[in-house]
Amino acid sequence: MSEIKTAPDMVALEKLKVAQERIREQIRTVVIGQDDVVEQLLVSILAGGHCILEGVPGLAKTLLVSTLAKSLSLDFGRIQFTPDLMPADITGTDVIYEDRQSGTREFKFIEGPIFTNLLLADEINRTPPKTQAALLQGMQEKNISAGTKHYQLPRPFFVLATQNPIEQEGTYPLPEAQLDRFLMKIIVKYPTRDEERQIYKAVTGDDQVEPESTLTGEEVLELQHLVRRVPISDFLVDYTMDLIRATRRDGDDAPEFINRWVLWGAGPRGGQSLILAAKARAALYGRPEVTVEDLQAVAKAVLRHRIVLSYNAESEGQTPDTVIEKLIEETPLQQSAAGKDGQYERILKS
Repeated sequence: MSEIKTAPDMVALEKLKVAQERIREQIRTVVIGQDDVVEQLLVSILAGGHCILEGVPGLAKTLLVSTLAKSLSLDFGRIQFTPDLMPADITGTDVIYEDRQSGTREFKFIEGPIFTNLLLADEINRTPPKTQAALLQGMQEKNISAGTKHYQLPRPFFVLATQNPIEQEGTYPLPEAQLDRFLMKIIVKYPTRDEERQIYKAVTGDDQVEPESTLTGEEVLELQHLVRRVPISDFLVDYTMDLIRATRRDGDDAPEFINRWVLWGAGPRGGQSLILAAKARAALYGRPEVTVEDLQAVAKAVLRHRIVLSYNAESEGQTPDTVIEKLIEETPLQQSAAGKDGQYERILKS
C-alpha cells in the first residue's frame, strides 16, 4: 500500500487542515456547540463511512447534517422513515412511459431519494426490516437493484441515520449485523448552559446565515484516497488488534471484566473501521501518520455499536462507553512490538 511520502500529498494534508477549520467556522454560524459531533462526522466522511446519530429530538441533528452538506457542496436528501415506508420509496421504481409521438410504451426508472451525495435517514428504526435492508444494500454496494437492472449511486455517497433513544414502542431496532455496516455511532448530547443560551438568542431572531462552500464533492473523493495513504505502524496495528480481540469474551485476550460484561465483541470489521477512522482523524489535523491518540479518540464512536453487553453489565450500570474506557485503560502498549528503531517512544510523544 502506498504511503504519504510526496510533496503534493503533504500539501494536500495542510490544505485539509485549513479546510476543516473553515468548515467548523461555517457550521458554527448555524449550529451552536456540538464540536465533537462535527469532528466525528468529518472523520466519517473522510473515511468514506456511514454514521448513526443518536440523540433526543430538538438537538439540531437535521440542521447539522444539511449545513455540513452545504459546506462540502454535496447534494442533500432526507427521508423520514415511517412504518409504512416501502423499499421503492427509497430506491425508486419502474413506471410505464408512453411516447406520445410513436405511441410505444416502455418502462422507465424513476430515481428515489437515495440518489444523492449525503442522505439523512431520519429515525431509521421506525421502518420495517425490509425497507431498512433496501437502504443498507445501497450503503454497502453503492448501487441499488430495480428488477433485473442495477443503478450506480452518485459518488461520494454517505448515509447519516438518526435514532431516538427515548421512544422504543413501534420501532424496529437494527440488528447487530446491520449496525456493523456503520462506521460510527455518534452520540449527540444536550448543549451546555452557555450554548443553550446562545441557541435561544440565535434561533428566535430574524437573522438567517447561509454557510459557504468550502470543499467540492470531487475534492472529498480525492481526500478519501489521501486518507487511505496515511501510514500506520505495525506497532499500532498490533495495538488495534489487541483492543479488538480483547472485546471478545472467553478468548485468550479477554480480561476478566469483559467475560463478565460483554456477550459479543467486535469482529475484524471493527478493527478495520478503527484504523480507517484513526487515519482520517490524523489527516484532518494535517498529521502524516496515525498516533495512539487518534486510535483512542475514535474508539468509542467506532466500537460502541459493535459491543453487546450482558445483563450483569446493565445491572451494574455499565454502558458500551464505560466498557471501552476501561478496555483502553487496561490494554497495554506493548513495547516489544515497537521494533528496535525507537518507534515506541516516538509514537507516545506524538
